[in-house]
Amino acid sequence: MKNKKVIFAIVIALVAAFFILDLGRFLSLDYLKSQQESLNDLYTNKPWTVIGSFFAIYVAATSLSLPGAAILTLAAGAIFGLFTGTLLVSFASSIGATIAFLVSRYLLRDTIESKFGDKLKTFNDNIDKDGAFYLFTLRLVPIFPFFLINLGMGLTKLKTGVFYLVSQLGMLAGTVVFVNAGTQLAKIDSLSGILSPKLIFSFALLGIFPLVAKKIVDIIQARKVYADYPKPDSFDRDIVAIGAGAGGLVSSYIGAAVKAKVSLIEKHKMGGDCLNFGCVPSKALIRSAKLMDSINHSAKYGVETATGEIDFAKTMSRVHDVIRKIEPHDSVERYTNLGVDVIQGEAEITSPWTVEVNGRTLTTRNIIVATGARPFVPPIPGLDQINYLTSDNLWGLTSLPKRLVVLGGGPIGCELTQAFKRLGSDVWQVEMVDRIMNREDPEISDMVQQKFIEDGVNVMVNTKAVGVEVDNGGEKQLICEHNGEELRLAFDEIIVAVGRSARSEGFGLEELEISTRRNGTIEVNDYLQTRFPNIYAVGDVAGPYQFTHTAAHQAWYASVNSLFGTFKKFRADYRVIPWATFTDPEVARVGLNETEAKEQNKAYEVTTYGIDDLDRAIADSADHGMVKVLTVPGKDKILGVTIIGANAGELIAEYVLAMKHGLGLNKILGTIHIYPTMAEANKYAAGEWKRANQPETLLKWVEKYHTWRRGSSPD
Repeated sequence: MKNKKVIFAIVIALVAAFFILDLGRFLSLDYLKSQQESLNDLYTNKPWTVIGSFFAIYVAATSLSLPGAAILTLAAGAIFGLFTGTLLVSFASSIGATIAFLVSRYLLRDTIESKFGDKLKTFNDNIDKDGAFYLFTLRLVPIFPFFLINLGMGLTKLKTGVFYLVSQLGMLAGTVVFVNAGTQLAKIDSLSGILSPKLIFSFALLGIFPLVAKKIVDIIQARKVYADYPKPDSFDRDIVAIGAGAGGLVSSYIGAAVKAKVSLIEKHKMGGDCLNFGCVPSKALIRSAKLMDSINHSAKYGVETATGEIDFAKTMSRVHDVIRKIEPHDSVERYTNLGVDVIQGEAEITSPWTVEVNGRTLTTRNIIVATGARPFVPPIPGLDQINYLTSDNLWGLTSLPKRLVVLGGGPIGCELTQAFKRLGSDVWQVEMVDRIMNREDPEISDMVQQKFIEDGVNVMVNTKAVGVEVDNGGEKQLICEHNGEELRLAFDEIIVAVGRSARSEGFGLEELEISTRRNGTIEVNDYLQTRFPNIYAVGDVAGPYQFTHTAAHQAWYASVNSLFGTFKKFRADYRVIPWATFTDPEVARVGLNETEAKEQNKAYEVTTYGIDDLDRAIADSADHGMVKVLTVPGKDKILGVTIIGANAGELIAEYVLAMKHGLGLNKILGTIHIYPTMAEANKYAAGEWKRANQPETLLKWVEKYHTWRRGSSPD
């Protein structure tokens, strides 16, 4: 920090000296003309001294971003001639520009990134990919002030060597024009006369050329990718979507809405995992479990005689009733009526343009892969010898397991652990790392874990499952390692909930050599395209998030890009992605939490509000949890929010809206919230931030003002 201050002071002093001493008078066209003969004589007598001095002055002027580079370039032509003058200016200007670039980077980039890093992320990503093209374009068009380009590029992550080489090449054409004009100095009346509109237009065309060239390169690369796959003369479809979960359904809906011809292929159940095996059935089960918990704790509400007994078969029947009630939203009939050609069958992509299903070959301009994910089953010895459960098949249970083991402490494992415990199972939750819900901040996951323990769950962290055995009597045991010791947990059923793996195999991607990442998700670019620009992937199969709402979010980008990308393509935007875990207490989050902020070395302030202080929460006997907000230091700009407590998944929506549209905590504080509601927690959290950031000096003066108004003397 001290070195930065010294360098900054030196730069300011040098720039100030230039203006205070009026050194700019030596960099005018009139002065150059008046001194041309003297400068020529000096160059004749002391050529190397003049060359060295000129080079140093030019480098200094450009590195300090001082006005006068154009006059110096003319001087180079007038004194040294076209060849030598161009050589000197080309290197001096590039070196000076690079120094300015480095000074800007050293002094300003960290500050700019800390304040505006989220807004600059997309820009920096573009610079990483195409920075050389952008810079070359700017250098070729002399209407852009070069000193601003130097300073602006210093704030990016463009490599210094690339900046120098592109600057050297890009500024060459303009340098030749000005140096050549300098050789005819006597004929020049003003700088504006050097760059005629016709010449500026010519430079602009040159500036566009790199972008056109890049487009041509992209086309050539695309043709190379498609070389082995003849493109049909005509197509049956505009889009074929594979998978009728959220990603495929939304892609089809949007395509049909804009009158595209769309086919949607699903080999199993419409609605995908969320409707049939995930979000919907789990929340239905959680609701039954919550009711049972309320009955068991009715005394705290003053109800002494409440009793209840679980009929697990009826509980599961209700789960399936809920699924059936929601099914019409995702049904074949609904989407057929919307104009989508829904096909029940197993799809195989046979070329970038063709998909086979039920013996038919569909030709299509675009393919959207939305095949989702399946439960990941770790290779635990002996596990494959028993009928283990996953989130896919546990909904077939008709009797409540007396002894249940849940492998996994993530969102799915936690939701199922608590639900089955409240329904009456004896539950052991086994998690390999040191805490459950380890993506959340430690105090958040600790609150959930403590609640589990209060509910009677046997939470086993730092515990690794190493095997499953069945003894001669048929009893099943999970063998674990915990703190160097072996544990054996007897169970009737075991649920494997350690994560989900992408369904990216078995339908033609391998034959097309479409790349997948190490975790099995399909590799896509910012536009959700695979190596074939007309094949897209969305949802769990693409990542980076495995949420239904994110799949739907991505589907918008994939469908719009596939149909209208010739005119405009949109990068998928992941800046504001919320999610929730529906345990009791619920945990909801959007943006950064404190753990992630520390990992990213991002400056932040933390504001918390304890929901135990909230009137409505107290009235509902739900007075536990908190709202935790991360903000930019000294500002109300929201970096992220975590809410733990009743209805957290609903309460987070206000912060999602605020972050999406750039609203800060002051706006939330100034919004009327109905009393008494849980949503007031958001306003009170904003109030806590306001109190911590109140203007102390101003308030002291306000206090003196009130004292004066009262006619009192200050204490």
